[in-house]
Amino acid sequence: MYCVRRSSPTPSPATTGLQSVITQRNVLFMPYEWLTKARLTKALRRLSELATAEGLVLELALYGGAVFTLVYGSREATKDVDAIIKPADAGTRLVKVVAIEQDLPEDWLNGEVQQFLSPHDQRRPFPSKEFEPGLAITIPTANYLLALKLRAARPPLPGYPGDEPDIRFLLHRIKPANLEAVDKIFERFFPGEIPHEFARSMVIRLLADLPKKPSAS
Repeated sequence: MYCVRRSSPTPSPATTGLQSVITQRNVLFMPYEWLTKARLTKALRRLSELATAEGLVLELALYGGAVFTLVYGSREATKDVDAIIKPADAGTRLVKVVAIEQDLPEDWLNGEVQQFLSPHDQRRPFPSKEFEPGLAITIPTANYLLALKLRAARPPLPGYPGDEPDIRFLLHRIKPANLEAVDKIFERFFPGEIPHEFARSMVIRLLADLPKKPSAS
């Protein structure tokens, strides 16, 4: 759940704050209806329509469950949409319009993720044009998404599976050779940190389940 500096086993205040916010969000958002791919698609299409009607192109940087649901299809739904939207004022206003129209929580698209991102951001364009022209969407690379997930490493809670399913999916997609390779991916985005022991033990267990590469004959 925590990240620690290499020089100290004590969690930093920033990562302690990360755990606190994540825990609060899990509790606060659990009663909400989970957002399926169809529901997310409908909401984002409407957001694009509203932006286009005002002559705007909103830049939307998606993170977390929305990426696994919309892009990878590894999840059936997500609690909410972690995203950074620009311009913020116009984007937030139109997000609230969509919430009212489609009976979504007012903060169905929220920017709390901003405080947990890496300064070494690595993103790519959304793989389809279905939300254009009103939205210009980008998503994290698989490596960056893995680093973010390992930094959070949330355990399961009642009604919430935690981060392990997403981490398992990304490890299968990236196919790192070993724990050292995973550490290198993580440090690329969060220099001077390593995943907490909970995350590292999870990675070791999940790597053991990866299909073995065939040996050369």
